[in-house]
Amino acid sequence: MALPNAVVDSRQELLDAQSHVWNLIYNYISSMSLKSAIQLGIPDAIHKHNKPITLPQLADALSINKAKSPALFRLMRILVHFNIFKHEEEAYSLTRASRLLLRDGPLSFAPLALVGIDAIMVDPFHHMAEWFKDEFPTPFFTRNGKTMWEFGENDEGWNKVFNDGMSSDSHIVNSILVNECKHVFEGLKSVVDVAGGTGVVAKAVAGAFPDIKCVVLDLPQVVDGLKGSENLRFVGGDMFEFIPPADAVILKWILHNWSVEDCVRILKKCKEVIGGIGNGGKVIIVDMVVDCEKQEHSAFQTQLLFDVLMMTVLAGKERTEKEWAHLFSSAGFQNYKITPILGLRSVIEVFP
Repeated sequence: MALPNAVVDSRQELLDAQSHVWNLIYNYISSMSLKSAIQLGIPDAIHKHNKPITLPQLADALSINKAKSPALFRLMRILVHFNIFKHEEEAYSLTRASRLLLRDGPLSFAPLALVGIDAIMVDPFHHMAEWFKDEFPTPFFTRNGKTMWEFGENDEGWNKVFNDGMSSDSHIVNSILVNECKHVFEGLKSVVDVAGGTGVVAKAVAGAFPDIKCVVLDLPQVVDGLKGSENLRFVGGDMFEFIPPADAVILKWILHNWSVEDCVRILKKCKEVIGGIGNGGKVIIVDMVVDCEKQEHSAFQTQLLFDVLMMTVLAGKERTEKEWAHLFSSAGFQNYKITPILGLRSVIEVFP
């Protein structure tokens, strides 16, 4: 006997809901599969082959245990499903996404991908429920008994992994920033890249605009031993205590790491060092501007993921334009301009 339509619909809705929850539960498998592909060097092996590669050829190139070739097929199948690789005529090839994972590629994203999937970043999520009931600032602190910055000071291996990841992200930003946002740097004679890591952004600016004097400010353990050039130098220090004076201050992917109070402190310090420049002084921010109404679903979802990541590891957040405006006014700035040119992120110019 056929069931009434209402009962059939109810059953299907129940099964769809179950499938939806299952996908959420096991979503970590997609990132762990991606991590395995990077660690095995699968994108590099396919690229080196110079043409689509069969499964046996890929297994040979990776020195895979022959008994585990069926498992390699299953790993590749899920990565093909997520559009990391293509599979046509029994052979695999790269996609735009996997080209970003080539270790020696000019825009390699692999180091940053490994940061996000590292156990140091993932473990705190197991303590989120515990954190909601304790007095600590983040689940990361609940897990490790220290902030992520304090953790990096005492773990050279993680410090290098993290800095390499941040540098790899800067390559993509630089290719757009110095080529398509030249107006941002017009009229400037000096810039300081605050918390600029190994100087990838500053080097790009110094190379594209040789008349601009560039300074990279970061913690001593980050910049010690790094060599500058004729118009680039490295300075060790704490941005909360000291920022070298300049026409402009660059804050690339920095403010989302910090609370409202800390962001206002940083911005006030920036305002002090550009205050004597006149109309040319400004702060150049590269960060997300969350806007659920104007963005595609996938982009908004990624920003939500980053927001919870910031909450979990750094006590920061991703901000809407209204929240950014509140930060700027609280720090004493009068005006700002948002240029949404970096995909999930924007270039924000803030003026005294």
